Amino acid sequence: MIEPFIYPAATLIAGVDEVGRGPLVGAVVTAAVILDPAQPIIGLADSKKLSEKRRLALYDEIVEKALSWSLGRAEPDEIDRLNILHATMLAMQRAVAGLHIAPDMVLIDGNRCPKLPMRSQAMVKGDSRVAEISAASILAKVTRDREMTELDREFPDYGFAQHKGYPTAFHLERLAVLGATEHHRRSFAPVRRALEL
Repeated sequence: MIEPFIYPAATLIAGVDEVGRGPLVGAVVTAAVILDPAQPIIGLADSKKLSEKRRLALYDEIVEKALSWSLGRAEPDEIDRLNILHATMLAMQRAVAGLHIAPDMVLIDGNRCPKLPMRSQAMVKGDSRVAEISAASILAKVTRDREMTELDREFPDYGFAQHKGYPTAFHLERLAVLGATEHHRRSFAPVRRALEL
């Protein structure tokens, strides 16, 4: 079990993670979560290592028990304008800004931090080491997966519900045949190539 992170002189710790840097379509989605030490959540782990059923159950529990949680996002046009790294940092800032309780420490999955008005620290593999980051990874992944399922209803020929927008062989083939939707990231090479065809 992942333990809540104990940080010297920090009483309210927010964990932040993102989902959707690699896909060719849709927003990059981030989440920030402050857990309640009085209501521990059993079974938190990196969202990619959990079954969909387990993720959905934990999502509901996190939303119910967290002291505060918030989602942030950067849309495809922002990703195209800023690049994926800067868009991800912006989405993380939005998630932290959306918390209704200000944390005094923010722990971010990965190797870099966005500019924030409070202390922050990047943690490589944080989603499998820190409960708050694991919780954020679950909220972000469930949210983005749901958006891809919605997009699949709108554009049923692309298979978004299956590949979640990642550049699978099927997605690339559909892109070549059908062209890009308005939700595709124009700056990503496979989409750019499809548009040039």
